[in-house]
Amino acid sequence: MQPLTIYRDPILCRNLLERLNVALNGHSMRFMEVCGTHTVAIFQSGLRTLLPKEVTHLSGPGCPVCVTHDAEVAAFLDLAGRDGIIIATFGDLMRVPGPSGRSLKHAKAEGARIELVYSPLDALRLATENPGDTVVFLGIGFETTAPTVAATLLTAQQQRLDNFCVFSLHKLVPPVLRSLLDSAESAIDAFLLPGHVSTILGLGPYAFLAQEYHVPGVVGGFEPVDILLALCLMSEQLRDHAPAVVNAYPRAVDNAGNPRARALLEQFFEPSDALWRGIGRIPESGLALRPEYEQLDAVRRLGLCLPDVPPLPGCRCGDVLKGRITPQACPLFRKRCTPATPVGPCMVSTEGSCAAYYKYAEQ
Repeated sequence: MQPLTIYRDPILCRNLLERLNVALNGHSMRFMEVCGTHTVAIFQSGLRTLLPKEVTHLSGPGCPVCVTHDAEVAAFLDLAGRDGIIIATFGDLMRVPGPSGRSLKHAKAEGARIELVYSPLDALRLATENPGDTVVFLGIGFETTAPTVAATLLTAQQQRLDNFCVFSLHKLVPPVLRSLLDSAESAIDAFLLPGHVSTILGLGPYAFLAQEYHVPGVVGGFEPVDILLALCLMSEQLRDHAPAVVNAYPRAVDNAGNPRARALLEQFFEPSDALWRGIGRIPESGLALRPEYEQLDAVRRLGLCLPDVPPLPGCRCGDVLKGRITPQACPLFRKRCTPATPVGPCMVSTEGSCAAYYKYAEQ
């Protein structure tokens, strides 16, 4: 077999489904994944149609574009209107609607200097090619992408690029899991923990799930066998009243994570409060540049702030991200809100819950 073929093997999947049914023994299990890649993988593989009726899949705040707050989008648009500024951003962020319905795509059409990049290092090239302008990289995403931004900051420092800075709106996964469990609205029995983020974090930062909340957490991969194995482990922990945080993705995730990447993060960033769409402000759930890197920090250098803005009218992305509803329960879904005309960010990103439901749920 090819290396990944075994993780898609129908016989293994069938055996794991039988194991899952035995562990459930008629009891229900509501699990939440907090990774956009898991969202798409579960739909794309057809697993949702194979899972026992007792299993409910909730797609949580695991899409970087989806959790970007209205106030953050408003700050992007304000920045786009300034002279001498070139914004560097990943593509999905271009179409996220702001409070007025405008997006960075609209701002670019109106003349704002906004460039799509595939890596933070591309933004350094822009800074080198435009010495008379200030290039601002919009730093969104979780622990997976933040180390690449830290490495870019290190390179900018080494090259002494004085016209480059980062607007850091990175977010951290463990604090939002705690926030979800602290919510009175929470009805989560177990977490499918993100594989990519966990390559950086390892298992330690999730320990509180089992120790404090008695909720299982399983780090899983993205193939059908990976996901089904993770579900089996969750259900068996619940059956045995023995919650734990375990690694079911050892071919990619070390239990200790990546210490070098975390050291680089700690060199440039410190925890800060952050706004999450639909959830609000969560203490120390974001990353801000340390004061000694003021010249590389767009917030301090350009005097940026997050304005008070109203939420998008009618959009229920926040409730989707908290697991309160599925996208079909939003009155805008498949009506005003489609991938071609997104009202909220969960329909913009290919990793968003609404986009996944739109593309796969009725196929």
